[in-house]
Amino acid sequence: MESVMETPHPDRVARKPRIGLAWQIVIGLVAGIAVGLVLNRFPEFRATAINGFLQPAGDIFIRLIKMVVVPIVFTSMVMGIAGVGDGRSLGRIGLKTLVYFEVVTTIAIVLGLVLGNLLHPGLGTDLSQLGHTDISRYQQTSQQTQGHHGFMALLLSIVPDNIIMAMGRGDLLPVIFFSVLFGLGLQSVPAEYRHPVIATFKGISDTMFKVTGMVMRYAPFGVCALIAVTVASFGFGSLLPLIKLVAVTYLAIILFAVFVLGVTARLFGFNIFTLLRVIKDELIIAFSTCSSATVLPQLMKKMEDYGVPKSITTFVVPTGYTFNLDGASIYLGIGTLFVAQLYGVHLGLQEQIVLVLTMVITSKGAAGVPGFMFVILLTTLASAGLPLEGLAFIAGVDRIMDMGRTALNVVGNALAPLVIARWEGQYDAEKGRAYLASLDA
Repeated sequence: MESVMETPHPDRVARKPRIGLAWQIVIGLVAGIAVGLVLNRFPEFRATAINGFLQPAGDIFIRLIKMVVVPIVFTSMVMGIAGVGDGRSLGRIGLKTLVYFEVVTTIAIVLGLVLGNLLHPGLGTDLSQLGHTDISRYQQTSQQTQGHHGFMALLLSIVPDNIIMAMGRGDLLPVIFFSVLFGLGLQSVPAEYRHPVIATFKGISDTMFKVTGMVMRYAPFGVCALIAVTVASFGFGSLLPLIKLVAVTYLAIILFAVFVLGVTARLFGFNIFTLLRVIKDELIIAFSTCSSATVLPQLMKKMEDYGVPKSITTFVVPTGYTFNLDGASIYLGIGTLFVAQLYGVHLGLQEQIVLVLTMVITSKGAAGVPGFMFVILLTTLASAGLPLEGLAFIAGVDRIMDMGRTALNVVGNALAPLVIARWEGQYDAEKGRAYLASLDA
């Protein structure tokens, strides 16, 4: 007798509940805070847990993301230029991008200085209540990098003397410069040679995005480990003497995101809150890891899905990681005034105008990695003649503020390709609406 297996009706098949990546990361974030609080209460186990497991587990996540960033940027940019772009349109897009970045970051610096002058985060702070951190290693790094923040030095750093070494270091500006030249050169070769190379690069790019998807499965564990290290090392008690500085910093971040970026988005036909919903996963990751580089591949992919042409996304987003750091720019103004007010040093209007001009250059040197902004602030203080020792008092809570700064950097770099695409008349509104509809499905 023949046995016949009954095929279950599709409606009867039980669907396994699936927790989305954003919720997985939130769970990891909450778990990391809980672990950090426990370790903060038991210092005898703290060092062993941090050095033995938590810090390495978090560093693995950072390294995994950095591993895929350069291949994705290089292959995607070459494809965008050689496949659909041309030299004239690239020059126009590049000019508009740099103008937009300069205007937005200058507004961020000015906003930081205005709030610093109005709210005086450094006044009334008792130095005896502040913890003291050794910043000698930051000072040494600052002295080594001071020569790299002049305008001509910035231009010089764009041109790599060895592209392989630049890729190994993860320096995006030289990689972008080489990618542009390679893409333009590839445009000029005969089609029978150009098309196979473009097809190869497309295969590599698509594969690297698949690899990124694999890496992101580890994101909740990496986020859990990194936030646990932060809470275990500093605890919430270390915020109390500097609560005013932290509050002013986050107030500036919120005001800039809602009003400056919000108005900019509205002028170009977008809604900032819709954008925040689109990139919510990336915001949580950036906030937890204090590294905007961890979300660069996903951000490029989402902006393309949202209707931005590949040729614009692949140029604007990576370039923004050096030229469009809104959170870092805001903090330069607030942090500088905090140290000045802490030591009773008065900075007049003329000195602050010079500071703005200085910060416009120094803010372009901040890398998308945790803690580098602290070095840039040291460089800014040195140029203003302010006591570098002032930063020793806030080094312990710098990571707390770095979380908000990094998240704002991500928002700014997500909005930028939308603005440039609309400015160029290349935004695909129908594709954008379809993508938003898929999020609601």
